[in-house]
Amino acid sequence: MAIKIPALGSIYIESCRRHGVAPRTGFLSALFKADVKKSRHELCVLEILLDHVKDVDFHPLLEVTTRIGDSEIEAVDVLNESSCALNGEYALVLIRSIDQKLRIVDLQDLSFGKDFLRVVSQRGLQCQVLNLRSSHFRKLNLVGEFLRLHTLNLDYSTMLSSFREDCFSSMPNLMCLSMCETRISNLWTTIAALSKLPSLVELRFQNWICCNDVGSSGSSGGDDQTGPSQPSNASHLEMPPISLNLLIDLDVMTEQAIRNLLPFSMNQNFQNANEDSSDDSEVDFSIHLENDQLDSSHSAPPGWNREINLPSEATSAALSNQNGEESSEGAISGHVADVSFKYISEHASPICFEQHYREFMIASIPQLRVLDNLPIRNIDREMANLTFFKHFERLPYRRSDKENVVSILQKREIRAIPSSFRTQKQMPMDPVGKSQHSYARSLCAAKMGSSAWPYMHSLSISGNDLGDENGSFRPRQFEYHPTNSSLMVFGTLDGEVVVVNHEKQKIVSYIPSFGTMNSVLGLCWLKHFPSRLIAGSDNGSLKLYNIQHFPSTSNGLRTASAVTFDEFDQLTSVHVNSTDELFLASGYSKNVALYDINSGRRLQVFTDMHQEHINVVKFSNRSPSIFATSSFDQDIKMWDLRQKPIRPCYTATSSKGNVMVCFSPDDHYLLASAVDNEVKQLLAADGSLHLDFQIPATGSSQNYTRSYYLNGKDYIISGSCDEHVVRVCCAQTGRRLRDISLEGKASGSSMFVQSLRGDPFRPFNMSILAAYTRPSSKSEIVKVNLLASSECNKESSSGGSSFPFNSMGG
Repeated sequence: MAIKIPALGSIYIESCRRHGVAPRTGFLSALFKADVKKSRHELCVLEILLDHVKDVDFHPLLEVTTRIGDSEIEAVDVLNESSCALNGEYALVLIRSIDQKLRIVDLQDLSFGKDFLRVVSQRGLQCQVLNLRSSHFRKLNLVGEFLRLHTLNLDYSTMLSSFREDCFSSMPNLMCLSMCETRISNLWTTIAALSKLPSLVELRFQNWICCNDVGSSGSSGGDDQTGPSQPSNASHLEMPPISLNLLIDLDVMTEQAIRNLLPFSMNQNFQNANEDSSDDSEVDFSIHLENDQLDSSHSAPPGWNREINLPSEATSAALSNQNGEESSEGAISGHVADVSFKYISEHASPICFEQHYREFMIASIPQLRVLDNLPIRNIDREMANLTFFKHFERLPYRRSDKENVVSILQKREIRAIPSSFRTQKQMPMDPVGKSQHSYARSLCAAKMGSSAWPYMHSLSISGNDLGDENGSFRPRQFEYHPTNSSLMVFGTLDGEVVVVNHEKQKIVSYIPSFGTMNSVLGLCWLKHFPSRLIAGSDNGSLKLYNIQHFPSTSNGLRTASAVTFDEFDQLTSVHVNSTDELFLASGYSKNVALYDINSGRRLQVFTDMHQEHINVVKFSNRSPSIFATSSFDQDIKMWDLRQKPIRPCYTATSSKGNVMVCFSPDDHYLLASAVDNEVKQLLAADGSLHLDFQIPATGSSQNYTRSYYLNGKDYIISGSCDEHVVRVCCAQTGRRLRDISLEGKASGSSMFVQSLRGDPFRPFNMSILAAYTRPSSKSEIVKVNLLASSECNKESSSGGSSFPFNSMGG
């Protein structure tokens, strides 16, 4: 026979007497309210409020919660609206003891500490609704069993930036997920994580609220509505699910219909952190943010209007302002029943500002019915699919379906034709039977399709290898070796040149600055003499090093001999021609100097080649006399030494200052990168535009962008010094294949792209020179393998000293 609710009260009072604790009136009141609901034949719900509960109250409460399963109580809600003195371990035991009758868990994790969050993440809960508002996850890793969970609210988790690969793997019934005002920004890893939720029908990264001309807003259903900044009780999570069948095929959506869409209330306050600093990579308690720092508009691109007037048809097209296609006023007016209303976006996470965000999400989650409080109609899904396939690639080389690696290898063995090619009409990169790289490309597509989290690790090279216990390098420039797949050279802010085996992470040769070099900004290997390289520093020093013919130091490391060239003041770039006979130098001037490598002489200085300084100069890969220059005067110019470069072969103009230029491996194209993500591919023959990659601008005049080809001419990588992301784009269509997000290990730190290079020997491998924003952090070279999973990454490096951003050099 079920235990009566008054009997539970008696058990509680008797337990308090035995433990010498005064009964909590709040708990007794909750039992009384549950008994009243029972008498009225309503759902008998017991609300346990953990506010002001102390450790001494634990044992009496536990004695009751362990018996709830055998009682008349039908459901239990555990709520925490303010700070709580209860130990996190005690709180978790109480919650778990309720077991199958646990309905809602609404907590502020700041009250219970990081261990509480970690255990919940790893072991799961039996609740149906979980609200962890303002939680301090950094990388979400909910891998425990949440088999009954249908609603998860992580709003205002302002440290949350990414997901672990196995996150959401045990939530088969999750239908509603809200992550407003987080730091989530990567479309690809987000979709990969959400793809593990087969029942997900409503998703929210921002709150579109509807308001009429007199200023009323609808942020939740019903008549009792509060403003976005007002706190609301956790009982809002008891709201019934939305009526999807009613809304999904409507052609006209009224204001009231929009209001009825909301299963969550967005009216929650962000709570400042009160814990001490933590270095934990998954949960972080160290940041202290003021309310004005949480305004999502701070991350919006210039001209972005997060308040729009929406017409009566709430389609994806109506929200096209999210994709940078809004009208000049940033508003679309509309009327329903002679009442004008508009939609205002609040508490948007950074992912909402990604180009084509809404279409990407709709096309990638087929079962999704509601996104950001707005329903998804059939026509919206059709338009989203068209937009996705116009601007994105699911897999490289235009593969349409994921293939199994073993299956591809079997087909290769029996000389079968790979299955996932596009039609002849669509002109695939490697038509069937014509390309010797067909199987290799299929393998690349299969490996990349198996995980959205690439394998990333820092190049672990320090002064300790030289016997300097306190030494650490501050890299400023680096280059892969053109013929030896294991070698890389990097130059430092202190004038050092370090040759390393980046596969074994060992120093091969160390060249100290000897007080003659400052920051090394120019590095270039000779192609036909693989032991030689040119190094140039910003003080004008230019040297040719031979890392083969020199004695070894006492610790077994080689010190190089050098040939010194005439200085080139304020140097930023050097490059050797295809025959290893000549090299060019450019810098903070309008001039370019030509040097003879064999004689060690400077042959000529070409003056006034541009109107402003020439940041990068590049020889072509195959023609020893052809070179290109990029300048902050907005011009890219092609030159020919055979014509005495008095006038250029042609000039191509960008809308902003050019940071760099490089040739495609076959010299058919030029890849030009101007300030703030203006990346274009030009025909090398005449400089005409071949492809504009249309990477969204940030509005920063200091956002210096660099782009290179990635192991061939099929894909390019692009990154900027004000952003933490590297974009991988198809060089034939401009479509984006992946975004690679850099994340600092230390709490509150962010990494940004200083420079980058594609690995010339390994497909879809690259290295990124990453800079931290915090002065106490160090710079590092991060190796990235898009064909391997992050699960391979067992070690990572952190800490050290920083280096400043520098607009010069490649």
